[in-house]
Amino acid sequence: MPEGFSVDVKKAVGHKSPAEIVACNRRDYLLYALSIGVPYNELQWLYENDAQFGPLPTYALSLLLKGDDWDVNVFKERFNSGGGIPGVPPYDPDRILHGEQSLEVVQPFPVKGGRFKATKTVLGVYDKGSGMVIESALDLFGENDNVHYCRMISKMFVVGYGGWNGPKGPSTPKYTPPADRAPDVSSTFHTQPSQALMFRLNADFNPLHADPDVAGRVGFPRPILHGLCSYGHAGYLITKHFANGDRNRFKSISSRFASPVLPGQDVQFDFWKVPHDANSFGVIFTAKVKNRPVLANGYAIIANEPAAKL
Repeated sequence: MPEGFSVDVKKAVGHKSPAEIVACNRRDYLLYALSIGVPYNELQWLYENDAQFGPLPTYALSLLLKGDDWDVNVFKERFNSGGGIPGVPPYDPDRILHGEQSLEVVQPFPVKGGRFKATKTVLGVYDKGSGMVIESALDLFGENDNVHYCRMISKMFVVGYGGWNGPKGPSTPKYTPPADRAPDVSSTFHTQPSQALMFRLNADFNPLHADPDVAGRVGFPRPILHGLCSYGHAGYLITKHFANGDRNRFKSISSRFASPVLPGQDVQFDFWKVPHDANSFGVIFTAKVKNRPVLANGYAIIANEPAAKL
């Protein structure tokens, strides 16, 4: 930790950044689907004229760092858009790792894309000893109709900025795969050496995923794959196998990023269907490279299949 680094948690928690406009279109949906490994023959996600075309439910997570244009952005500027957080001193953005992510779908995204107001609220700043965690919520609303589309809660881990005697943070629910049965669905994602270079085109231009020098400074042998790429692939598989491809049944997803994937590695996904409530069911999931977890404590909620009309 840099000498003298300390956080005023009372000033930080509850801070709301000014609303920003973010935008997307069908081309973004197509690129996202390709970049998370959707197979070429699943045209529902890859061809805008398919009768069932629409964005994958996890697409909204791409808007965490996207503005309202389509040019390459500067990660440091986008991550700190809306200004710094009161009570949090400056820190090195190259040391940011994605710790946890959740997505709650309030209204399915419009098929043709659109413009949205993004409002960010700081929920907590935690001292984990080896680093600092910043938890924030981003809500997306239609720019003109004010429809609330989703809420995304992120926990970002800043390596080396812990030890300032701050709160450790609340515990999160634990989702443990059933020990008495095999997964209901298993699948392997064969990532490509260029996977991170493709996924970053969704607007996450963090140099950690492209620049070997930046990756080396943080302790990685080479640039790593975005956690949200593996996360998005999990969401795609859940939609395919548990919602019968119906994106409107997808209600939420959450997971912890346990360790990084290096582009070119194979990621093994396992899924277990479990009870949730009267209107929906849960899906517990894990992702591993060999025996090393990369996504942990994964959980999604899928609405029950609509009753057939008489």
